Amino acid sequence: MTDERTTVPAVKLGGFYPVLATRDVAAARDFYTRHFGFEVTFAADWYVSLRRPDAPQYELALLDHTHPTIPEGHRVALQGGLLLNFEVDDVDSEYRRLVAEAGLPEVLPLRTEDFGQRHFITAAPDGVLIDVITVVPPSGEYAAQYTGV
Repeated sequence: MTDERTTVPAVKLGGFYPVLATRDVAAARDFYTRHFGFEVTFAADWYVSLRRPDAPQYELALLDHTHPTIPEGHRVALQGGLLLNFEVDDVDSEYRRLVAEAGLPEVLPLRTEDFGQRHFITAAPDGVLIDVITVVPPSGEYAAQYTGV
């Protein structure tokens, strides 16, 4: 891979959001609406589109992994390897709300990282890892690695 950039697309990007292939669309919908404040903007038994009402640019979609719109050979549910980051103002209060009060699993305990995060990781019902983060000042060795872009 080279550092050369390709040309900028001629069309304007109207949206960009992840679509999670899941075994249980309803359970995933309930998880993201109940715990992360998403609202349903479209619902079918095989597909749900979600959006944050306070930040409509943040969207997430959930798709039944067996649906025929997914090409043959790719109809598998998530089996790990996906981490969704949620940056928040107060990770400590979110930890109390989600882990201590709501009983979500603690996959990684609340901690502060030298690279500039205070965070914890929980998991959605389908195994998607959810990293809840508050950005904090990085240590000196990591501060120099931020490009400012």
